[in-house]
Parts: sequence; structure tokens; C-alpha cells
Amino acid sequence: MTDVKLGQMNPATAGNGIASCGVNPWLDWIARAAIFIIYGGSALVGAAGIPHLLPLDSVAKLLLAAASVANILFLGLVAVTAMVRLVPIMKSKGIETRISALLGTFLSIALAFLPKAELGPIWSTLSTALIMVATSLSIVVLRWLGKSFSILPEARLLVTEGPYRIVRHPLYLCEVVALIGVTLQVLSPLAVLIAAAVVTIQCRRMINEERILRLAFPEYDAYAARTSFLIPVRLIRTGLVRLAHQAGRKRLTKAVDPQA
Repeated sequence: MTDVKLGQMNPATAGNGIASCGVNPWLDWIARAAIFIIYGGSALVGAAGIPHLLPLDSVAKLLLAAASVANILFLGLVAVTAMVRLVPIMKSKGIETRISALLGTFLSIALAFLPKAELGPIWSTLSTALIMVATSLSIVVLRWLGKSFSILPEARLLVTEGPYRIVRHPLYLCEVVALIGVTLQVLSPLAVLIAAAVVTIQCRRMINEERILRLAFPEYDAYAARTSFLIPVRLIRTGLVRLAHQAGRKRLTKAVDPQA
């Protein structure tokens, strides 16, 4: 799903596979309704499965229930957000961008039909925790994206605050982490192949979106220059520096006071 959206049209985009659009209100509401039905229906199906997790008599079940609840909330939020989102002022032209967007959104569902892998308790807990954390963070990111949300590359508003200060595509980052967790649960050569295909397609989606952003919104270049693409390099670097400083202080304390 599209991470960052635009708020105005740059005349330089003419003839570059991007067009300003007089939106057909019927088609726009059909698209909104389709997203609402698909994601809202999926949320209801997920909610119906919660009672089957009871009783929550183990850590594994607690994590699974938490992951399920987070997924239901995310699906429901997508459904509601689609209904209240802004009307697009610009759309990407071409079939490739649409196919990439749809495949990137729905191809990972194929993993749900693969047989579960025989995982030990540690790997099982890790995979569920990855899904729970990634889905919970996706809810936060989607709240920041708000009315700019879409599945196809469509221009609405530029979002650069909150999680978008850390990376330019935080929603995709969360999806990749969740994909790793799901792939672990059905681990097989076919599952890895599907996951690799999803990641490849999602990278193509990000490239398509950034092409629109750079052509249609001049300020995006400055934003991109100070913000990592997908991996939070600056955040990781800052964390490593802090750890190094803490380790240095501990060594200095021990050198001054061996009994410390």
C-alpha cells in the first residue's frame, strides 16, 4: 500500500506516466467500497476465530492472540481509512504500476494456504512476536498516513512526520517484518520463493511511488536526502553509538574502581 502521498501537482509531470485526474466519483467510491469489503470482511473473519484461541493458558497462545487482535485492528483500520480518505488529485498511468500494487498487496496471502512448519517453541514464539510487533507498528504508521492512504499509486498529501521521519516507507518496512514472521511459520522452499517475490514486487512499488513523488513534489528531494529509504540507518547508527558510549563508561568505571 502506498506510503507517502502528495498534495499538489507539478507541471513537470506531464508526459512522464503521471497525470492529474478529474476523479470519476462512481469509480472512486467503488474502489473505496471494494477495499472496505475486502479488509472489513477479513477483520470479521479474524474476529470470529478469536474464541478458538481460548483458553490463553500459555505464552504461545497469548502471543498468538495478541498478534490476531493486532491484525484485526489493522484490517479494520484499513477498511475505515479507505472510506474517509481524500480524493486523489493525481494518479500514475500504466498497467505495470497497478499490477505491482495489487500483487504486492495480496500475493502474500498465498502463504496462508501452505502447511505449517514444525517449529520448536523458540522459533514459534519468535515468528509470532515478529508478526505481532510488525502489525502493531503498522497500525501506528497507518494512523499517521491517515487520509493519504491508498493501494494504487495515487497523489494526495505529503506525509513526512512521525514514522516518516525515520524512513520514507515505514509501512512497507513493517510489512516486510511481518512477512518474515509468517514465512517462518510455513518455512519451505516454496514459502521462501513466495516471500522473495513479494519483497521484489514491494521494492518495485516503492520505486514507482518515489518516481511520482520526485516528479510531482519538488520538496521530496530534500526529504529523501535526509531520510533513509527503508532501513532506519540513522536510528541504528545512533543506537550503536549509545551502546558504545555506555560500554566505554563501564570500562572507565571499572578502571577507576576495580570493585565496581
